[in-house]
Amino acid sequence: MNNIKNYVDNKYNPNKFYLLKLNSGDKITVHYEIMEGEKKRLQSFKGVIIKIKGNTFTVRKISGEIGVEKIFSINQPSIKKIDINKKGKVRKSKIYYFRKLKGKKAKINVIKNNRKMY
Repeated sequence: MNNIKNYVDNKYNPNKFYLLKLNSGDKITVHYEIMEGEKKRLQSFKGVIIKIKGNTFTVRKISGEIGVEKIFSINQPSIKKIDINKKGKVRKSKIYYFRKLKGKKAKINVIKNNRKMY
């Protein structure tokens, strides 16, 4: 029975990212493959998850003083790896208010070993 489950998982879900427990407020790094001409290379996007809806999640980072957001699909074949850097604790599932905050106010509480750290 285990062999059948592994076969189906490998065939229909080559990316095992659906097993990750992603939540809003988490700081993650998404490594994805991009094409430049005929060459492929890995690029990373490091930021905070501000929205999760179905199989997609939105990651926001600050580049200079400009906010940049990217929408990724969990089943996207170009995503090679997702690293969870820090688990954040927020009260809402969609933290759109995060777009307006700057500086120290844009800080998210971090959970470490089930304790709240600042």
